[in-house]
Amino acid sequence: MSNKALFWHRRDLRIEDNAGLYKALKSGLKVQAIFIFDQNILEKLPKNDQRVLFIHQEIKRLKEEYQQLGSDIKVFYGKPLEILPRIVKEHGIEKVFTNRDYEPYALERDASIFESLKSLNCEFIGAKDHVIFEKNEVLKDDGLPYTIFTPYSRKWKAKLNDFYLSSYPTLKYSENLKESALQELIPLQEMGFESVQLFPFPERLPDEKIITNYSQQRDIPAVRGTSKLSVHLRFGTISIRQLAQQAVNLNESYLNELIWRDFYQMIIFQFPHSVKNSFKKQYDKIVWEKDETNFKAWCDGKTGYPLVDAGMRELNQTGFMHNRVRMVVASFLTKHLLIDWRLGETYFAEKLMDFDLASNIGGWQWAASSGCDAAPYFRVFNPSLQQEKFDKQLTYIKKWVPEFGTNSYPTPIVEHKFARERILDRFKQALNEN
Repeated sequence: MSNKALFWHRRDLRIEDNAGLYKALKSGLKVQAIFIFDQNILEKLPKNDQRVLFIHQEIKRLKEEYQQLGSDIKVFYGKPLEILPRIVKEHGIEKVFTNRDYEPYALERDASIFESLKSLNCEFIGAKDHVIFEKNEVLKDDGLPYTIFTPYSRKWKAKLNDFYLSSYPTLKYSENLKESALQELIPLQEMGFESVQLFPFPERLPDEKIITNYSQQRDIPAVRGTSKLSVHLRFGTISIRQLAQQAVNLNESYLNELIWRDFYQMIIFQFPHSVKNSFKKQYDKIVWEKDETNFKAWCDGKTGYPLVDAGMRELNQTGFMHNRVRMVVASFLTKHLLIDWRLGETYFAEKLMDFDLASNIGGWQWAASSGCDAAPYFRVFNPSLQQEKFDKQLTYIKKWVPEFGTNSYPTPIVEHKFARERILDRFKQALNEN
C-alpha cells in the first residue's frame, strides 16, 4: 500500500472546519492537498472574470496556511478527468478525498472520475460540506422530496441538532499532511485571465451585529443590512456550519436564508431538468417577447424604473446586488418585459460574484412563477411601490443612478398597468386558465 492520499479542494477553499479534508487526514494516510482550475469551466468565462481572481487570491492565502503547517497545496490548470488519473498513477495514490457538489456538471464529472480512479484501484471518497443537509436527508414522510419551502424548513429545523452544527477539528490531524516542496502558484495570465481587481471583495468575517439586526434591515438596500458573505459561502472560504450556528443563536430570519440555500441545492439534485427548463413544466408553454432593445435597457440599467436601474448598475459595477432588489429586477424582466427568465439567469450567472447555479436558477424561476414554491404568476411587483417602501429617501437610487431626476434619465420603457395586463393574459393563455 502507498499510504498516500489526495484532498481535492473545490468549493471549499479553507482548512478549518472542512469535512472532506478532516476525513482525509483522519484516515491516517499522508495527504497532499490539490486544486484544479477546471478548464471546462474557465474557458466559458470572460477574461476579466472577477470570480477567477477571487479564487486565485483565496488559493494564495490557502497556500500560505498550508505552508505554515509544513505542507503546500499543489495547483493545476486543465481538465480534472485528465489530471487526477495522471497524478494517481505517477504518485501511487491510494485514495482521493473531496467534498460533494450537486450541480449537474459536477455530478457527471465526479461519476466519470470515480470510474477512472476505480480502474486504477484508487478510491474516490466524498463528504458533505457546503450544506447542512444534502440530497435525501430531508424528505417528506412518504419519502419524496419537498417542493415547497415552508414544510421543508420545518422538517429541516426539527432534524437540526448540535451534531450537524459541530465544526470538524481539521487541525487536530494536521501531522498527516504530506510534507511538500513549495510550488509557485500558476499566474492568472498563464490561464488567459487578467489580474486586475475591478470589484471590492467582501470581508470573510461574519458581522454579528448585522446578523442580529438582519430581520429589520435586510430589505433596505441603502444600508448594510445583509452579511455579504454569499461569495464566501459560494467558494467555501467560510463554513456553512459556523454561519448556521450563529444564525441559530442570533436571528431566525438569517437562518431561513441559509435553509433556502440548502433547499435549492436539494432541488437541483432531485430535479436536474430545472436547470434548463421550468420546474413546473407547463410554464415552458409561455410565449416570451424577443425584444433585444428592452433586454439591453434592462442589462444597462436604463429602463426608466429607478429601483430596477439602480440594481442593475450596482450589479454591473460591483458584481453584487442587494437581495430585495434582485427580486424586483427579476420580476421586472420576466413580468413587465415578458422576457424569458433564462436570459436573466444567464446574465446574472456572468455578472454575480456570488453566482451559485442552484440559488440563481431557484431565484429566477421563483420570480418567473415557473419554479418550485414560486410566487404565483399574478403576483407582479410594482417597482414604484417597492421603491416607495424600501428606498423612500432615494438614497440607494441616487447612489447608482446619479442622473435620476434630470432630463437625461430615460422615461419608462413599459407602462406598469399595460405590462401587468399583458403578463396575466399571456400566462393564462399558456396555462389554459379562464
